[in-house]
Amino acid sequence: MTWITLILIAMIACFTVLAGQSFASVANFRNIATDACILMVMALGQLFVIITGGIDLSVGAVLVFSGVLGCLVMNSVGGTAGIICGIAVSIVSGAAWGAVNGLLVTRAKVSPLIATLGSFGMAMGLALVIANGIDLMAPLPLVRSLGVGRLFGVLPWLVVLAGLAAVVMAIILNQTRFGRHTLAIGASAAAAERAGISVNRHLVKVYMIAGALAGMASVMSLSRFGTTTIGGHLEDNLKVITAVVLGGASLLGGIGTVTGTVIGTLIPVVLLNGFVITGIQAFWQQFAIGLVLVIAVYLDGRKRNFAG
Repeated sequence: MTWITLILIAMIACFTVLAGQSFASVANFRNIATDACILMVMALGQLFVIITGGIDLSVGAVLVFSGVLGCLVMNSVGGTAGIICGIAVSIVSGAAWGAVNGLLVTRAKVSPLIATLGSFGMAMGLALVIANGIDLMAPLPLVRSLGVGRLFGVLPWLVVLAGLAAVVMAIILNQTRFGRHTLAIGASAAAAERAGISVNRHLVKVYMIAGALAGMASVMSLSRFGTTTIGGHLEDNLKVITAVVLGGASLLGGIGTVTGTVIGTLIPVVLLNGFVITGIQAFWQQFAIGLVLVIAVYLDGRKRNFAG
């Protein structure tokens, strides 16, 4: 059991003592899971990017762009066919932005930080142009089914979708050649190249996966909030990076787990939920997360220095 898991357990125990059933209830835990699921899906893509030693600052803007494009298609086509087409467009457009990021990093030799920061601006700007600067309304059937629907009347479909994404990404990372190559590139890109891995091609695929998951998250966001919420995702890139690093991934690459990322996503959500219920100012959440993040990076650096 890692220290970050212990922190999550301690937080849950603390808020349970302070707030009782107001916090420790099935309904509230369901709310926490639902609040975390959109960021979790994006964080899964960010995890793979960070494992390779890169970073993706564009995911929040890619979510907005994909959501706007998908919403336009849904409303234009109409009906179930429109929703299906819109979902496909959202995911494909997200993957396309990921391909742009990957090509900028591998072919144009732009640093991941600058490349994805540029993509953030371009994607957000195009989204605002396409939507004329206003939020678009999602189709009501999408909201009723995926947004508020529950499996067996208990588990929200959004949580089910995020859980399935986590399982699939865990299998890819731990059980496939693609996952092994991702870890190998993060450990040493030069050594991976000598071992016969096409590093540039693999990196493009990794960024495309991150973009596709941001596109998937855009559909989840549309279904939950009922609009494109253009202004509501400006900090998503920082939130998902925080989740991945809190989960034990190293910003230097080569280290990271899906389980850790899931836990890292839950910690800020649990903190905010607990603070609201116990009457603590929500602003303290930012301080607490910042403190834990600095400690996590510090411990990672100490661990690497000790190993070296």
